[in-house]
Amino acid sequence: MNLKANFYRLIVLAVFLTCGLCPAMAQESKKFKVLVVFSYEDSYPSTADYKEGMESILKKDCEIKYFHMDTKKNFEGGHQKAKEALALYQEFQPHGVIVADDDAQAMFVVPYLMDKVKTPVMFCGVNADAKEYKYPASNVSGILERLHINESIAIIQQLVPSVKTIGYLMKESPTAKFVSWQINSESESYPAKSVPPKYPKTLKEAMDMTNELKAQCDLLFVVALQGITDDKGNSMSEKDVVAAVTKAFGKPTTTCVSYNMKYGVLGTVIHRMQEQGETSANMLLKAMNGTPVSQLPITKNHQGKRMINATVLKELGITPKPAAIKGAELVKTEN
Repeated sequence: MNLKANFYRLIVLAVFLTCGLCPAMAQESKKFKVLVVFSYEDSYPSTADYKEGMESILKKDCEIKYFHMDTKKNFEGGHQKAKEALALYQEFQPHGVIVADDDAQAMFVVPYLMDKVKTPVMFCGVNADAKEYKYPASNVSGILERLHINESIAIIQQLVPSVKTIGYLMKESPTAKFVSWQINSESESYPAKSVPPKYPKTLKEAMDMTNELKAQCDLLFVVALQGITDDKGNSMSEKDVVAAVTKAFGKPTTTCVSYNMKYGVLGTVIHRMQEQGETSANMLLKAMNGTPVSQLPITKNHQGKRMINATVLKELGITPKPAAIKGAELVKTEN
């Protein structure tokens, strides 16, 4: 009886120890600690796409901590948020860091991490010229974000071949600055002639500028219009401004972000935000596994997705050829 009792006790003890060790063993299986610092808030449309791309690469082998600097909501508070991100970096002691979008490069990476620590840092979602941040650095590389403006004009011309000129409407902001830089640097290669961008601050200005552009252009590019104020000084949503502008323009429109497609834009080729997360995560994983950052050159996005708004097609009386919409994601305008 004693032998049997001891045998069963050993079995129970073995099961208990195995169950007790499982969480610890699972934690130990996480080979690396990664800190991800976002420029914008958790609810910003691109954040979930970035995370999806990063986690598809890192989730299996890494413990990931996220930090948001919220500079879309409070740009002036970004420098204090950068200090908080640094404190988290020092406490967490990550093996690698990913930093998304331009504000966090200027406020966090450049002053606190670039050439100051050995930890590899990969950026994503950067619209500016990498040289603006003196990238690459001894511990910094990553993926630039370039908008598919050329391709977006081309998809509209497939729908409306008469499109020959394009105008641009953006609220003055860091985002608009970078978009304008890209337009200025490559517009000579566009399949439609560009007129200089306009930067309204109020809805009245947006309407006046839209009417001016309507007389000058066949196509209007809209982006970064959130925060324009109404006649009472209240900040307006991107949805309300884009809806008003596209209606007033009354001709084909394009953009560079998927959410504007639901607000009344005709068509676009968007850059796939998940690609930014996937590429930066892949680069970081290689660096954490021993590849020198100097052997991981800065790259840029290539993947795009064609989108066409079926509601706007009907409103503008456009009957597209089947080839023009083949493979495109069709969406409808939200009420």
